Amino acid sequence: MPSFGLPGRPGCSPGITRVTVVLPMSAGTLVCLGTEGGAVYFLTLPTLTLLEDKTLFPDEILQSVPDDYRCGKALGPVESIQEHPRDGSRLLIGYSRGLVVLWEQSTRVVQHLFLGNQQLESLAWEQSGKSIVSSHSDGGYMVWAVSGTGQRTQQPVMSTIPYGPFPCKAISKILWRTCESGNPFIIFSGGMPRASYGDRHCVSVLQGQSLATLDFTSRVIDFFTVQGAEVPEGGFENPRALVVLVEEELVAIDLQTPGWPTIPAPYLAPLHSSAITCSCHVSNVPLKLWERIVSVGEQQSPRQSSAAWPIDGGKNLAQEPTQRGLLLTGPSLGVMPCATAAGRMWGCSGGPTPQLYEGSQPPFTCPPHTQVGCFDPYSDDPRLGVQKIALCKYTAKMVVAGTAGQVLVMELSDEKSEHAVSVATVDLLQDREGFTWKGHDRLAPRNGPLHFAPGFQPSVLVQCVPPAAVTAVTLHSEWNLVAFGTSHGFGLFDYYRRNPVLARCTLHPNDSLAMEGPLSRVKSLKKSLRQSFRRIRKSRVSGKKRLNASSPSSKVQEANAQLAEQAGPPEVEMTPVQRRIEPRSADDSLSGVVRCLYFADTFLRDAAHHGPTMWAGTNSGSVFAYALEVPSQEKFSERAVEAVLGKEIQLMHRAPVVAIAVLDGRGNPLPEPYEVSRDLAKAPDMQGSHSMLISSEEQFKVFTLPKVSAKTKFKLTAHEGCRVRKVALVSLASASAGSEERLENCLACLTNLGDIHIFTVPSLRPQVHYGCIRKEDISGIASCVFTKHGQGFYLISPSEFERFSLSARNVTEPLCRLEVARLQDTSCLSNSLMATPKLPQANGTHVPRSPEGRHSPSDSDRSPEEHLAAFSPGPIDSPNSSLENPLDTTGDTTVEEVKDFLASSEEAERNLRNASEDEARPTGILIK
Repeated sequence: MPSFGLPGRPGCSPGITRVTVVLPMSAGTLVCLGTEGGAVYFLTLPTLTLLEDKTLFPDEILQSVPDDYRCGKALGPVESIQEHPRDGSRLLIGYSRGLVVLWEQSTRVVQHLFLGNQQLESLAWEQSGKSIVSSHSDGGYMVWAVSGTGQRTQQPVMSTIPYGPFPCKAISKILWRTCESGNPFIIFSGGMPRASYGDRHCVSVLQGQSLATLDFTSRVIDFFTVQGAEVPEGGFENPRALVVLVEEELVAIDLQTPGWPTIPAPYLAPLHSSAITCSCHVSNVPLKLWERIVSVGEQQSPRQSSAAWPIDGGKNLAQEPTQRGLLLTGPSLGVMPCATAAGRMWGCSGGPTPQLYEGSQPPFTCPPHTQVGCFDPYSDDPRLGVQKIALCKYTAKMVVAGTAGQVLVMELSDEKSEHAVSVATVDLLQDREGFTWKGHDRLAPRNGPLHFAPGFQPSVLVQCVPPAAVTAVTLHSEWNLVAFGTSHGFGLFDYYRRNPVLARCTLHPNDSLAMEGPLSRVKSLKKSLRQSFRRIRKSRVSGKKRLNASSPSSKVQEANAQLAEQAGPPEVEMTPVQRRIEPRSADDSLSGVVRCLYFADTFLRDAAHHGPTMWAGTNSGSVFAYALEVPSQEKFSERAVEAVLGKEIQLMHRAPVVAIAVLDGRGNPLPEPYEVSRDLAKAPDMQGSHSMLISSEEQFKVFTLPKVSAKTKFKLTAHEGCRVRKVALVSLASASAGSEERLENCLACLTNLGDIHIFTVPSLRPQVHYGCIRKEDISGIASCVFTKHGQGFYLISPSEFERFSLSARNVTEPLCRLEVARLQDTSCLSNSLMATPKLPQANGTHVPRSPEGRHSPSDSDRSPEEHLAAFSPGPIDSPNSSLENPLDTTGDTTVEEVKDFLASSEEAERNLRNASEDEARPTGILIK
């Protein structure tokens, strides 16, 4: 990629070459750069070569300026450069002082001077080139007439301050668009009265006597109009739409419909309005549910305008997806969009979380202003943040858990309704003494019937006490049960009868930090770091003691080991040395945090009878198993669900339990609720003995049921020196055609180093190992979501997902073609710019090809199909795409992740220094 730095003038400050304006010329061969010092530079495209003979310095302009206008003052920075709409050789250059110059490039002559005295902000041409409009810092704009060569204009044709006479803010940008119906459109940003509306983000549309003030809820970045590509001489532009880019969203205004309404966006919620705090993927969505979600999504965005979204383009080259998947995301503002993940992101459905509580309505808007956009800056209560989501795709029931201990049971409705939401409270402390909650208060629910739009409508609100953030949630719609956990314990709720079934406190007596809420993260981090240093010192001291105590025998052992190495044959593989893992203290901070919850129909009490069970894993390595007495569907209203503690397991090293799963007699995962009863999955094997897979941060272990005896294990931390962050059971299919029945169930694991490991189940044999996410990317690792078919998502920004795949069959790479106007001569492009795309890794980043894989001149003659083949990956030996999370764990950043980040800071710096050498992005018509 070529780069260029402007040369400074001798004896001048380097700041005068700071670029203030960039204007690519319509011919596509030049770009104009205006600078802080008032000079204008011209560079060729795409080589960025400076044309010194075309450079325009302010001294040359001042020679044509009258003496009485100079007054010894500088022209100031270049504020705007505009190309003549009919003659590309003529440029309109505006300086901060107010002077506007019409410059002829070929003859280097000042054709016209507009002697303004008000500080200039922006310029715009009228389409015919006979007039210009300038906007200024006092909130006004002026219209100037363009006459013959050598003329000087001191007074504009018209000057007005639209929102005067009181002091107004500057008009930062202005546009002039002609219209066949008569009066032109004058569109500008800013210009509002300072005293009353100085803090508003507004764009005004003026046509004749009609004035609309579009009031946005976030800062205006830029705007433009959409009209025909070519306007004939003497014709009209007739803009169809106004597109405004603001800080949190993109808004389009219909300029051809009376009242200038907003054009519905292709999404329900602003994509960047709030950070994503959790996500959940649902694969193989039934067509009926799919169509219902699409339908209610259309109803949730009423069409005020019949115009279509004005931004379009590109061609999708990917095949139609064979599976329908939904990616549900929970942002920090409490309104949940869900997007399809079957090849492209579209469609939405929302959960009306904020409207259930008091104090979450925006203030009244003044009548002269039109509220535009769907971003709501007033739902900023952090307690509304969504922490966990669970969805049943067969009954359209969804559970949403939040930051303030609220758990909402919702159901999809095609019609709007008005009903009251039942509220239940579950005390997870169970009247424990000596604990006082010091965190945030619970949200106050609204009383009485509430109005709900079509979509997911809440029916039950379960409030955990204390109102700590929910760390785990799971739903079993066939049993009408929802389980939830916080840092204090877990609960089980029957949403059919609307009464709690179980509440269990998991706090350790010394776990006082759990009572202080999220504001005590600093104290928790300090205590954890202090304990880590104590472990290190303890390990060193114990190592020295062992060395000193056995110093005579250690020499003998060393000699014996050397003799054994010499005597052994060279081809014998030695057992890898395992790292020594220090057990965690029982009174570690936040040891009672519930990390995972799981429902299963399995053998818990004895080997002859199976039944419903619920499993819970905590941060201290404890696993609780409850046998559930669930009545038949005919007796749900007559009998209550009962829960009895069946097993309680404590892992030796007290490592946090990340996930729990039960395998049937064939070693396959148990099907989801309703899958067997609706003939959508094979019935699990209930003849052979079941197994339980417990994944902790340090190892994977398989136990037999119901005896809970260890069957096999793999110590990931001891072997690889990393910790488990995310796990899921995935089903991988063969890539060869006609191999529908060849499925292999595997365990996918993401570590704190960003690597993905694949293991067989239930034998836990390592299969493959991929690098996926940078180990410095803590938020990306914490947000990763696996899917049922070997794909995954992780956040690359607070609101953007990267997608990868572990499956040879379900490879996901977005393939499309964008046709744009190309330069006539591209011979100056270097080989690095036209390089062949690189092979994708698991995370969609690239690894360099060999030197033989460089671009050859014949590549430019390829057809689009050949380009598509060039962009497709080679042998599928690395992961790169994503879909379901049956064993999803908490997405919160843990103390261990912070430690990992601090420990790897030096390596992060080295990676950043080498990033520019390792990364070469391909260019072309295909976008991956």
